[in-house]
Amino acid sequence: MRLPFKLIRNLVVIQLKINNRGPFNFILDTGVGLMIITEPKLVDSIDLQNKRTIKMPGLGEGDAYEAYITPPLKIEIPGLNSYDVAAAILKTDHFNLSNFAGMPIHGLLGYEFFNNLAVKLNFTDSTLTVYRPKDVRSFRKGTKILISIEAHKPYLQANVKLPNGTEQMCKLVIDLGAGHPVSLENMIKKNGLPQKFIAANLGVGLSGPISGFLSRIDEIDIGKYRIKKVITSFPNDYDAETLKYLSVKRDGNLGVGILKRFMVIFDYQDNALYLKPNTYYGEAFEHDMSGIEYYGAGEGFKHLIISRVEPGSAADEVGLEKDDEITAINFKPVGDMTIEQIDDILKSKDQRSLLLEVYHDHKFDRVILTLKRRI
Repeated sequence: MRLPFKLIRNLVVIQLKINNRGPFNFILDTGVGLMIITEPKLVDSIDLQNKRTIKMPGLGEGDAYEAYITPPLKIEIPGLNSYDVAAAILKTDHFNLSNFAGMPIHGLLGYEFFNNLAVKLNFTDSTLTVYRPKDVRSFRKGTKILISIEAHKPYLQANVKLPNGTEQMCKLVIDLGAGHPVSLENMIKKNGLPQKFIAANLGVGLSGPISGFLSRIDEIDIGKYRIKKVITSFPNDYDAETLKYLSVKRDGNLGVGILKRFMVIFDYQDNALYLKPNTYYGEAFEHDMSGIEYYGAGEGFKHLIISRVEPGSAADEVGLEKDDEITAINFKPVGDMTIEQIDDILKSKDQRSLLLEVYHDHKFDRVILTLKRRI
């Protein structure tokens, strides 16, 4: 059984129905156990009765960090029989995934989906194929990587080579819900940072925003694959300790930035991951060269709002600021582009010049932004 998915800012998005309502957009996320509904309004949309409130582990204090646990839901994914599964509905959407993705996102689907099925992701044609585990043998193409399933999440061992010559075997959670290539926790304390790095907001976890640094490692070895000069997230020590507290003891996570370079098969029943390189395998790892973090807002998420400007970056040098709105790039309205098309432009080429139209201080300005590779 095959179904399409959308790869939005390195997030795998599928459609499903809940209690005969929908369709709703859910991110496939092997980094979560319980199904999480991040859009609080779905409480009314799917007509829930007898919900109870719990405190989500690892969250902060107050109502914003509470969730409803649902009774068993009827989940329908095209081509799959529905099944009953409970979910947590956040009382407040502190992930803001819809703004990040530039499209409505309603939640995260993890262990419940992957545990009973063998799942193949083909990133070259954006299709997902589901098999009964007993039927997957004939589709086992690629290199088999042994994994372990702990606390409802998949883990593998990978050898990491740092620029200072240090090598370390790392236990990484395989995290389809993480867009980055790889994140290494508790590394700063042990080895310091590589010489070239930038401070960055690394995303949002259950405990809130994760701050830290971006740099490159020399190599990560997964099975027989040697992947070089990988852009890597290094959470600061405080956030790394929080992440460590939230899960099985680990050294970091492996995200879609690497996984999308392979055809991937998850087979939880056999404790196996299968990898086969695809056309993206040899592409260089690049990061945003503008210094802008941004999100989609307004009707249809067509307004591109700056949420942060990295000090000393190309955007900072031309005076862009938080809450400015970018309305056009090289005369093309941003409303005519997807948010990942904009991502691609802003990490396209060192020293490339772009003409931006920006709404700033209640007036429109035009600025020439010259991209600058930072790591």
